[in-house]
Amino acid sequence: MKRNIIILFAALGVSLSAAGQQQFIADKVVSVVGSLPILYSDVVAQARTITEHYRSQNYTSPRDPMAEALEMLLEQKLLFQRAQIDSIGLENLLPRIMQSVESSVDGMIAEAGSIKALETAQHKPLYSIKDDLRDEMEQYYGAEEMRTYLGNQVKVTPGEVDRYYRGMDPDSLPIVPEQYVYAQITRLPKSSELAKQRTRERLLDLRQRIIDGERFDRLAVMYSVDPGTAMRGGEMDPSPRESFVEPFGDALSKLQPGQVSGVVETEFGFHIIQLIDKPSDNLYHFRHILLKPTYTTEEQAETLAFLDSLATVVRRGDITFADAALRHSDDKASRMNGGVVSNQQLLYRYTGDSNPKSTRTRFIKDALEQNDAAQLVRLGEGEISKAFIGMDFNQDEVGKMLRLVEIVPAHRANLSEDWLDIEKLALARKQDTYYREWLDGKIDEMYVRIDPMFTSDDFRVKRWFK
Repeated sequence: MKRNIIILFAALGVSLSAAGQQQFIADKVVSVVGSLPILYSDVVAQARTITEHYRSQNYTSPRDPMAEALEMLLEQKLLFQRAQIDSIGLENLLPRIMQSVESSVDGMIAEAGSIKALETAQHKPLYSIKDDLRDEMEQYYGAEEMRTYLGNQVKVTPGEVDRYYRGMDPDSLPIVPEQYVYAQITRLPKSSELAKQRTRERLLDLRQRIIDGERFDRLAVMYSVDPGTAMRGGEMDPSPRESFVEPFGDALSKLQPGQVSGVVETEFGFHIIQLIDKPSDNLYHFRHILLKPTYTTEEQAETLAFLDSLATVVRRGDITFADAALRHSDDKASRMNGGVVSNQQLLYRYTGDSNPKSTRTRFIKDALEQNDAAQLVRLGEGEISKAFIGMDFNQDEVGKMLRLVEIVPAHRANLSEDWLDIEKLALARKQDTYYREWLDGKIDEMYVRIDPMFTSDDFRVKRWFK
């Protein structure tokens, strides 16, 4: 199911372009689900995307790509219409839809060479291309919301996880790569407040240059350190206020179109914001410049000297690493846990999950911050690294020293060490079973027509041909 979603999403950015290349093939409606038609050109575009995806994975599907593509589109149309009927989260999709439309159009323009070339290739003006893409994106995200809603209806008990594990072929259990459990002490330079003030002054200077007539977007390209927006002139797609941390959202809500905010401090750094327009009461279209405090070589050296001295005291046994972390670390999350690093902050930020059950303290090498990984691979269990400059949770420069707590060797997943991973596998299987049963029932309730050029031979769900 996840693989299908990925392929479908990939198709959205190219389906209109692919359909345009099929302009000399007589197009027709090859299927209808409820009130939504599926065109032959849609199936061709989807089939091409599926084939290219499988080729990139060195995989050859035994199924006919046209039939596989049509079945995926049938599912999408049905899911979208059920989401409309059941009012599943569609009112919150507009920002994601608009962001995806703009990203896709930017890619299509770059591929065509210019807006005019794209319009010529598509035989329609840019606004019509965007309207068509918006319809596609609305259906995709609506279907995705419905899938998510259905998945959230399913839970697994510890007993179900145990039975799932006991019923698995031991050779089919996944191999868990080598993992590291480690503790850290992070330290900002004593001059951190001075560095913050320097950052504020730099932004105030940039703000004054904008007021004096320089273009905000050009300065954003030159100076902003936000990797997601800098090359777009600091511009973000329209988003609701609730999607931003409070200081940022509060400053944004006070701006009129064209106005530039004062300096705004958030957990990510320091910003100035320019409101472009408000597509609706709670949607803000803006650009921003992000700067982070930076430190001189001397300031960094002072921090490293302090940490190296602290490491000497810990190695000598005068204080434990856990006590040193509690007293001296600037990382609030880990210092209360003996310095041991977990995924809890990232998990909460990106998924909203604050359940302690989801907390992990084991990390594979590829998931570690680059400088952290370089230090840990040199250590034995219980050893402490030299002090070094690394990045904290918010990607700010900090002094660090690490202690390698444990190396967990690569192994086949087992209940005692990898409960969360096996629980996810058990949940995924139960969700898939629930979804397939739900889909069978909704197919029976929905009007479905499929062109006779397709047969059920290559369809996974035969019930489509009812």
